[in-house]
Amino acid sequence: MSIVEKIKSNPALKKLALKLMIPANEHRPRLWVSWLVNPFVHKKGKGSIIRSRTRMDVFPYNRFTMGVKSVIEDFATINNGVGDVIIGNQTIVGIGNVIIGPVTIGNEVMLAQNIVISALNHGYEDVEISPRRQKESCKQITIEDDVWVGSNSVITAGVTLGKHCIIGAGSIVTKDVPPFSVAVGNPAKVIKQYNPASGIWERINAAGN
Repeated sequence: MSIVEKIKSNPALKKLALKLMIPANEHRPRLWVSWLVNPFVHKKGKGSIIRSRTRMDVFPYNRFTMGVKSVIEDFATINNGVGDVIIGNQTIVGIGNVIIGPVTIGNEVMLAQNIVISALNHGYEDVEISPRRQKESCKQITIEDDVWVGSNSVITAGVTLGKHCIIGAGSIVTKDVPPFSVAVGNPAKVIKQYNPASGIWERINAAGN
């Protein structure tokens, strides 16, 4: 068992480690973690860029990786506190995006501006306690290769976006979107799919969706 696994499996050690790494009432790592630990734990591919005004709330106890020639633009927030964040090759994370793991993003993905991709939820069922203090739950989000997500969209916990699917601007995606399809709206629905036999992107009837 690795030292990280030992700490995660021991509540007292986990509490102490988190206290040492995270300032009180904050959700970002202390500077010593960002400067002296993360660069040796997380992997950043050749030619990849993290802009200077990006908020990197990443911790060494979960994975954060970027492939080659990928870019995270200014004012984005990346958080792996509750799950890994994996970004593939030649992928663009646009201005103002928020990504909260566990999230896996493939190669040559385009994420436009102000997108929220969050695999984290808070419980709300106990009416005597604020949702802020209720148990967290996480469900993996997977964005496959060649996906394009339009600006101001939200991708919710547990969703998979299939290869080469397109998400229209302002969409709220609550269910999986199949490969080679176009989905739009709130909640997002598939309106087109690529037909490999005809080579045409065919419109889907609303009644059949």
